[in-house]
Amino acid sequence: MFRPFHETADPLKQPCLIRMAADALYLFYMGFDFYRFTKQLYFFSSLDNTAAQCAYRLISGKENGAFRSPEIMLQMVSDTSGITHACGRDNYLRLFVKVDGNGIVACNGETQAGEGNRVDALLNQGFCLVIITVHHVFLKDCRCFHRHRAVEVDREIVMALYKMNKFHWHLTDDQGWRIEIKKYPLLTEKGAWRKFNSHDRECIRQSKTDNNPDMAIPEDKIRIVEGDTLYGGYYTQEDIKDVIAYAKIRGIDIIPEIDMPGHMLAAVSNYEGVSCFNETGWGSVFSSPVCPGKDSALEFCKNIYAELIALFPYKYVHIGGDEVEKTNWKKCPDCQKRMHDNNLKTEEELQSWFIHDMERFFNGKGKEMIGWDEIIEGGLSKTATVMWWRSWVKDAATKATAQGNPVIFTPNGQFYLDYAEDKNSMASIYNLDTTDNLTPEQQSLILGVQGNIWCEWIPSNARMQYMAIPRLLAIAELGWSKPEQKDWNAFKQRLSDQFERLNIMGINYRIPDLEGFNAVNAFIGEGTINVTCLDPTAEIHYTTDGSTPTLQSPVYEGPIKVTETTDFTFCTFRPNGKKGDIAKTRFIKSEYTPSVTAAPSNPGLKATWHEFKGNKCSEIEKAPVNGTYPVEDVMIPKKVKGNIGLIIKGYFNAPQDDIYTFALLSDDGSTLTIDSEQIVDNDGPHGPKEIVGQKALAKGYHPMELRYFDQNGGQLKLKVTGSDGKEIPFTHLYAH
Repeated sequence: MFRPFHETADPLKQPCLIRMAADALYLFYMGFDFYRFTKQLYFFSSLDNTAAQCAYRLISGKENGAFRSPEIMLQMVSDTSGITHACGRDNYLRLFVKVDGNGIVACNGETQAGEGNRVDALLNQGFCLVIITVHHVFLKDCRCFHRHRAVEVDREIVMALYKMNKFHWHLTDDQGWRIEIKKYPLLTEKGAWRKFNSHDRECIRQSKTDNNPDMAIPEDKIRIVEGDTLYGGYYTQEDIKDVIAYAKIRGIDIIPEIDMPGHMLAAVSNYEGVSCFNETGWGSVFSSPVCPGKDSALEFCKNIYAELIALFPYKYVHIGGDEVEKTNWKKCPDCQKRMHDNNLKTEEELQSWFIHDMERFFNGKGKEMIGWDEIIEGGLSKTATVMWWRSWVKDAATKATAQGNPVIFTPNGQFYLDYAEDKNSMASIYNLDTTDNLTPEQQSLILGVQGNIWCEWIPSNARMQYMAIPRLLAIAELGWSKPEQKDWNAFKQRLSDQFERLNIMGINYRIPDLEGFNAVNAFIGEGTINVTCLDPTAEIHYTTDGSTPTLQSPVYEGPIKVTETTDFTFCTFRPNGKKGDIAKTRFIKSEYTPSVTAAPSNPGLKATWHEFKGNKCSEIEKAPVNGTYPVEDVMIPKKVKGNIGLIIKGYFNAPQDDIYTFALLSDDGSTLTIDSEQIVDNDGPHGPKEIVGQKALAKGYHPMELRYFDQNGGQLKLKVTGSDGKEIPFTHLYAH
């Protein structure tokens, strides 16, 4: 949120006296990064080369290894014009800040900020010199928090730092119930624990094969019951209160979610009268839902939310409402009777009836309701807030705001932080246009943006940090930036400045992707590999023999000439020596592949849709064919939905002899073959991911085949550029 102090060309040598709790006395000068010297206190701001004066005094006692009533005096004089950004601020005011064991309590020696919005209050008044209490600063002892609370505490620390002021807490799902409900103790006695599932086993496998302890299942979340190994845990209501209080001090409101009527397997499996039938489990895609036809089920849901509402003070609650398999409802006599009695024509309307009934209950308790964008289907109430998550339902925000309903943007293609990150991830977040196709009146109903991180594949706090950061910073920047002030290159520079801070804080962030090469690169004669990294603190090592780089491998120090086909393996390392991701690239010495003699009669390509439920592109043709469609570009035909397996064939028409770059973006898997040679391998189940390959092609037609699969709404795009770096329009590019 605020840049650190940097050395200036002519820094004023105003001394800064800091006395730490450990009774060590340090003397620094304003021109240096004062925050780097301690993990216990961080002061964030920015400093231009303009005239400035600054003095600091911190006096603290020692009590249980933490600060006791420290008093900090700050003064800065400089130009007060500038623009606020999530990762930087360029205006300064004179202020005095006093803090106690709970954070900021007084500004300018007189201003008392609201207890729950201390930082926001300062910012709203124009202050830019702010003490952010991070890394458990001003806590008596961070170890007083139970270990299962550490994830929430750590998340809120980073949130507060980057001005993220809402925490949406998804507390239950099919795989586990994570909040104590005193009226229904089986929800946590049984519903909070499970035998290892496929996700857990994959995490265990990766922790061993990749030697990655961040993927290991925490031992303190495992217990043995009657010979069975169970994995789980939950928050007691006292835990919940502690997290709420911790967030409140940092100006963060918590929005709780107990997802219903779907994603309730941990509940419907343990209490009778909640599901349609006694037998519960998984349907064709999703789990057995709550039965909206039974009064006992409605009472169960309301009793749960009554306890939840009593815990959480913020005005919103989130009902979920997503991914409901309605097969049971079609067969359930109670559901069908409910539909008949209320003149409901479809099961979508039955879900809407359930959502509206719960919303009336929430309203009666003084709460407003948020739901995933599925709540639009079957009819939306006038007072609900919609959380748009399905990227493929592009008109969700337009529909909701046209009815006057507020919307929160969190499209999964950009904002699901559990999806693998690539070099385009942060740009796709930052460049999202939240005003697209919306009138000014509709734009006023966009409440903000949200990043989601689902933890089926995330067993540890360290792994959560790795997946969320630095993408979280791009979300913060988007949320706090006016559209006309957005500047991607300027943001990248501010982002680059954050990594040293994150290292000192001990945040296990993901080093951004190395750039300067593709997965497959073609060159004629001599090539050059020029590697860059957005993180200036990262050290890059490489090998060319197929082995995994270590700290003893050669250090990449500048461009490398390539004269023969060579396989490079790169690996980044943090300043603490921790290994980052491995990047493999192949540089192929090439000649222009001759074109074929062909006379295709139709523009575009031919797409064959298979009813495919697998996860490998090579197996698509084994599935039944649903239809064949002409397409003008690489795309998912409009009529193709559900279980998708596409085989798209035709010719690529090279405009001239050139080295062509093919950037294939897909969610889930895809592959691209040209002239019987695989150029891009983006196979396997995954979120939105782009893989780039190159091939030297002579002018003319080249046979191509692209394969793609997905089962729950996805995306597919192929971008082609020439050696000049300019994208080639698909017009006249394909034929069949």
